[in-house]
Amino acid sequence: MGSYAMTGGATGIGAAIRKSLVSAGHQLIVVDVKDADINADLSTAEGRAEALAGIKARASDGLDGFIACAGVSGSVPVKPLIPSVNYFGSVELVDGLRDLLRTRRGSVVLIASNSAPMETRQDYVDALLAGDEAAARAIAEDTDGHPLYSGSKQAIARWMRRNTQSYAAEGIRLNAVAPGYTRTPMTESVASDPAYADAIKQFLDSIPLKRAGEPEDIAKAVSYLLSDEASFVCGSVLFVDGGHDAMLRPDSC
Repeated sequence: MGSYAMTGGATGIGAAIRKSLVSAGHQLIVVDVKDADINADLSTAEGRAEALAGIKARASDGLDGFIACAGVSGSVPVKPLIPSVNYFGSVELVDGLRDLLRTRRGSVVLIASNSAPMETRQDYVDALLAGDEAAARAIAEDTDGHPLYSGSKQAIARWMRRNTQSYAAEGIRLNAVAPGYTRTPMTESVASDPAYADAIKQFLDSIPLKRAGEPEDIAKAVSYLLSDEASFVCGSVLFVDGGHDAMLRPDSC
């Protein structure tokens, strides 16, 4: 069985991914803010360094795969957390684990979103892709959370595409999964709020498959991309959203 590491394995999508890998008999190192194998705050450079050190100490023989799943929603009250956790908490760990992944010709799956193609602040995305965390956080201070969230996910997908060739040259496959609306404790708390209930129902009704995603739907896609069955899948963004992206962007490919 394989040796894997992931961030954000406590609830929702992350918990489903964790369960899938452990049930398959894989060794898994989980990084989260609490109650994990490695407790680390990915919103800070120090926390990301602690996470990397902890993974390297536990997986010195290499990694078969890494899943960057930790993230915060656009509704968090402290908006600078969005770029720091969602983007830098993902790409800095992938970069930091490159040697361990190279050792076993491992695979990386990042969690993007089907909201990534939506309109956002280009200066914000540019700051993320330039690695300028201070600039991204400054922009986040006076920007609504929703474009910050979609922008962070757009930047993740673009970073993955930009780096696919160099990682592939070392035998490492980079891919991303772009979930649509998925039932998690976070989304269910919003859906149960009378102020948002009607809007959420209308949104769910607009999904071509007429249902919300379940965390297990996303976990199955992640497991596939990590597996040998996807050995020639590299640099792809897999939308797992019930057909929503195709409906909203029918002429994009």
